[in-house]
Amino acid sequence: MDLHSAQRIAEAEAARTGLGTGPNRRLRLTLFVGMPLVFPVIGIMIIVPKFLRDDVLYAYEAGIIGCLLHYVWVFAKYPRYAGRPPYLTRDLAMGGGFFLPSLMLGFWPGIIAAPAWSLFVGFTYTLEVMRGRHDDH
Repeated sequence: MDLHSAQRIAEAEAARTGLGTGPNRRLRLTLFVGMPLVFPVIGIMIIVPKFLRDDVLYAYEAGIIGCLLHYVWVFAKYPRYAGRPPYLTRDLAMGGGFFLPSLMLGFWPGIIAAPAWSLFVGFTYTLEVMRGRHDDH
């Protein structure tokens, strides 16, 4: 086994487990920080005066939009499945995880966009795999 093959195996294993590296790490951190942040936001909304509650909610909703836009940015950087690092397609599809915090806060754009994003990633992956099979024959 040459050095390049060993490096690719090590990178694939790092991408599969833990936080991974590169775009995998960025997407996982985006999800792991943005999604559970809904609980402190709800706590802050209970503590702050009533006139600030909407501002706290709007700030978190802007954060959800920012997280989803980050997923779009990474997809735009790696649009083809063949050109993506290992497990990046799976990590891109995890953007649908923002559905739950959006549902908890009644944020309609997130309720619609998060699952639509996962379906989009799955659809593009399926389309590319089917196109690859037809090119082989």
